[in-house]
Order: sequence, then structure tokens, then C-alpha cells
Amino acid sequence: MNIKKRNPVQALVLVPMAALALASAPAQAQTTPTMAPSASMPMGDMHKGTAGPHDMKASMMKGMDGMQKMPMSGDTDKDFAMMMKMHHQQALNMADMELAHGKSAEMKAMAKQIIVAQKKEIAQFDKWLAKQK
Repeated sequence: MNIKKRNPVQALVLVPMAALALASAPAQAQTTPTMAPSASMPMGDMHKGTAGPHDMKASMMKGMDGMQKMPMSGDTDKDFAMMMKMHHQQALNMADMELAHGKSAEMKAMAKQIIVAQKKEIAQFDKWLAKQK
């Protein structure tokens, strides 16, 4: 049996993201109504309201792809900081989408809190990474 060894930092970031993607897929499949086009429905209205979730998933997948393609330096601390910075940026992107498309006041409030916290942590990662050059 040939098992490819993974960088522990990659596992730290990718495993929770994969779990999130897998956990949300069945829930979305059960709750998303199927839209069947009809002669009375303008084609522009067929996908109304689906841009938010679609954009969020596309953003998450783009972020995961970016992290997988990110070259590792071999320095665990540096790789952790770089990958967590990207991970936090994806959280900012999703929070922005929640503010733009979400309906729940509770989720919008949480998105605002996430934006504040993640920006602070990104700044900490940037500061630490700048000292490493």
C-alpha cells in the first residue's frame, strides 16, 4: 500500500474545509428547490436568488484550489502563516457574500464579527511574515 505523506499544515487546513464542503452538500441538496422553466417564467428569473450560494461555493472551491497549489517553503511556521492567511481571506469572502445576499439578521451579525476578527488575524500573519524576509 502506497500512501502519500501530506504536509501537516495542509491537513490542518484542508481537512476542516473538506468536511465543511461535504457536510453542506447534502443539506443544500435537500433544501434547494428544483426550478423547472415554464413558458410564463422569464429566463432571467430562473436563477434569481441562487447567485449568493453559487458564488459562495465557487469562492470556497477557488480558495481550496489556491491552497493546494500554494508552494510550500518547507518552513512549517511560514507555511502555516501563509495558508492560514489564505484561509482567513476565504472567510472574509464568504462573510462579504453573506452580507450581500443573506437574509438572517443573526447570520449578518456573525458575518460582521467574522470580518473584524479575520482582518485582525490576517494583519498579525502579515506582520509575522514580513519579519521572516
